[in-house]
Amino acid sequence: MNSIEVKHLTKAFGTRKAVDDVSFDLPEGAFLSIFGPNGAGKTTLLRVLSTLARPSGGEALICGIDLKEDADKAREHIGMISHSSMLYPDLTAEENLMLYAELYGVEKPQERVSELLEAVGLSHRRLDQVRTFSRGMTQRVSIARALVHNPRVVFLDEPYSGLDPHAVDIFDQLIDSVREDRTFVMVSHDLSKGYDMCTHALVMARGRVVTFAPKEELDFESFSRLYRETVGMGVA
Repeated sequence: MNSIEVKHLTKAFGTRKAVDDVSFDLPEGAFLSIFGPNGAGKTTLLRVLSTLARPSGGEALICGIDLKEDADKAREHIGMISHSSMLYPDLTAEENLMLYAELYGVEKPQERVSELLEAVGLSHRRLDQVRTFSRGMTQRVSIARALVHNPRVVFLDEPYSGLDPHAVDIFDQLIDSVREDRTFVMVSHDLSKGYDMCTHALVMARGRVVTFAPKEELDFESFSRLYRETVGMGVA
């Protein structure tokens, strides 16, 4: 079964198509890395799929739910992690997670929040305001926020932005620990890291798909050469 189905998806801003006739299917449990130069449409595609922006045309289904028909229902299955934490800095880590747990109607929210704080290694900072946290710690709380309702699909928009090497290692371990039975879609500028993490790769340029394939069909040397030839320096 496919977690994500995209058919001729378009997102336009006036006369400019930021996403232009994009189509692909992603099976359950896959990890898709999306690459492309600035302005390729990567983040816009992610925003449409995560229901943060409405498509202008075409169709997108998350867990079989049409985003145009029932975006609210689709959100029940979606988690989002980005360079923006989506946390309230003056609330504590626990208060932030409790807020999101209640918004999603999570059963036994206190139990779920405690479980997640333990998982991200921040139980000892649960009562501290998020504004006192380092970038890496804030990102760990952001992971907990994205997973609080146990989503089946998780979107990551440049999640490593601003993280030091130690924080990157912790982030990688956390993602590895929750990958089972979840589908991930990540926008990345880091070709090597994105390729290592993915099961499928998609390259975009000027709003369109340059290539989409399972990783086993693209060795890294061939993939990086294709990337450079088609979208290097932003030239499609």
